[in-house]
Amino acid sequence: MDRIDRCAATLPKVLLHEHLDGGIRISTLWSLLERQGLRPPADSPAALAGWFDNNARAGSLEKYLEGFDLTIAAMADLSALERVAFEAAEDARSQGALLAEFRLAPLLFEPFGLNADAVLEATLAGLARSSLPTGLIVSAIRNHSPEQSLRAAQLALRWAGDGVVGFDLAGIECGYPATLHAPALQLVRQEGLSITLHAGEDDTAERVVEAGRLGATRIGHGVALASALGDPRQQAMIDEVLELGLHLEVCPTSNIHTGIIDTLEQHPIAALRRAGISLSWHTDNTLMSRVSLTSETAALLRSTTLTKSDLLEMACDAAQSSFLSPSVRKNALRQIAEAAIEQRNLATDA
Repeated sequence: MDRIDRCAATLPKVLLHEHLDGGIRISTLWSLLERQGLRPPADSPAALAGWFDNNARAGSLEKYLEGFDLTIAAMADLSALERVAFEAAEDARSQGALLAEFRLAPLLFEPFGLNADAVLEATLAGLARSSLPTGLIVSAIRNHSPEQSLRAAQLALRWAGDGVVGFDLAGIECGYPATLHAPALQLVRQEGLSITLHAGEDDTAERVVEAGRLGATRIGHGVALASALGDPRQQAMIDEVLELGLHLEVCPTSNIHTGIIDTLEQHPIAALRRAGISLSWHTDNTLMSRVSLTSETAALLRSTTLTKSDLLEMACDAAQSSFLSPSVRKNALRQIAEAAIEQRNLATDA
């Protein structure tokens, strides 16, 4: 382990963007597939990991999303949902997360005969077993009907205060603007549940501003906003993002694997931060992208201009933008501040 790896391992982190159905442990996925009588696309857990590696490196959103059909089918059991949620929280804790928010689309399990409320109950039970402070964000799917997203919103509101901390729109973005789901977003906003929307991932920068106008305070990805940087004709868009106080949940490696960005060295995360935009770094799907919180942190330190100080400040931004309770946010901020002081003392001693 070199200096960067050691730094990445010990850095306090805040996880705001990870899909439970995209972050199952390989060993768990293998056993769940076996239990469900499902045939994996490989003949061993190691080969299955290789299958996900190959899909991640295909540079195609379609190939990247292929794995979700497999994981959702494997998770379509209440005990499996509880197990996956618990393990995800424990993995985040072991990687130095001070708090974590996970997301899931419960309605995707209905075709397997599961009740959506039961899906949430099992998932939240799994998260609650971990000592890590966690919350669950209910996702609706953009390319599904507005009626379905309204059902997902009503579901999220039924569980608000019992572990559900927010509402999201995920799935195919291009061709399915968030405005199609305005009734669901209006209901959630009216009831005071926090909103984070995937936007500016595989569509234009305008979608980021649109999401903010619809009530989102956080944006999943938002990297398309980089196209407006340095363009006087689009400065008003950047100004509105700053005025709205939007926080971007940036997932660098995922952006490469889905073909949005070519290399990590070309990723606009540092440029967006220099523009004054609040943002932080996340894993998106630890299984699909074959990453961890620590490896993602190390990759940013190696391949971008971001420093440890930058990442500590970004972790503060993430903690402040979390949908968890004020006490949880305050505790995370305290620990990040202590790490920053320790870093300054080490720099002085050197």
